[in-house]
Amino acid sequence: MTSPKLHLKGITKSFVAPRTGQQTLALADVSLDIEDGEFICIVGPSGCGKSTVLNLIAGLDTPSAGVLEKDGKPITGPGADRGVMFQDYALMPWQTVQDNVGFGLRHGTPGKPFTPQQREERIRHFVELVGLKGSEKKYPHQLSGGMRQRVALARLLANGPDILLMDEPLGALDAQTRLILQIELLRIWGQTAPRSERKTAIFITHDIEEAVFLADRVVVMSSHPGRVRAVLDIDLPRPRDESVRANPRFGQLSEQIWGLIRDEAYRAIGGADEPRSETADAA
Repeated sequence: MTSPKLHLKGITKSFVAPRTGQQTLALADVSLDIEDGEFICIVGPSGCGKSTVLNLIAGLDTPSAGVLEKDGKPITGPGADRGVMFQDYALMPWQTVQDNVGFGLRHGTPGKPFTPQQREERIRHFVELVGLKGSEKKYPHQLSGGMRQRVALARLLANGPDILLMDEPLGALDAQTRLILQIELLRIWGQTAPRSERKTAIFITHDIEEAVFLADRVVVMSSHPGRVRAVLDIDLPRPRDESVRANPRFGQLSEQIWGLIRDEAYRAIGGADEPRSETADAA
């Protein structure tokens, strides 16, 4: 039996406030197996530890307890085999589109297997893949938010990681651009390709419908401390386009996930377990 691409078993993470010494338990007994080529979305109320899980997989932090493995080997730190994409683009404003996309290939470990010509060809390929051909010489301030996020995605892919780690990458975009980039993300990820040819993707979002649209499975977390409450198979056919949102099953899955996190979501913003109706307020 082959080992999963990622194996998390009994992961616990505590943080200690440097000034007070107070300890906060962010994650408790998180266990999850992720297979090669899967697209996993993680949702949950604010403060449930979604980003902490991603940082642990990226090797940017270490668990306080538990087993964390990639391809059967412990994750002990960052590596070029895991690429991270954040909400804020993290582009270098003094670099052009092609220079941002190619930074890791020209100056880091990912570019070492390639000749200079192969690196430039690879940069061109991923700039075109994300739909930015013709914008290679532009700087980030000359681009829309959606175009900047396409640059960040091209840079992530150009480095050739086994695993794509995406922390709310579409969260800062307007609603229309966000819907368009959801479709583009699935195209670029390779939803029409055999699963063996796809990257393993882990995507954090607060948007339940976004999670249902993108994912093979949705991991629902609860908070205080963060735990895996449920893992739902998204049994919607691929490839997916806008028409899938009209599928009754899409609505059922979205409602099921919202039902799992609703009470905690209200408490996270200081509200009651459920909103009171106007009729109740008037009574």
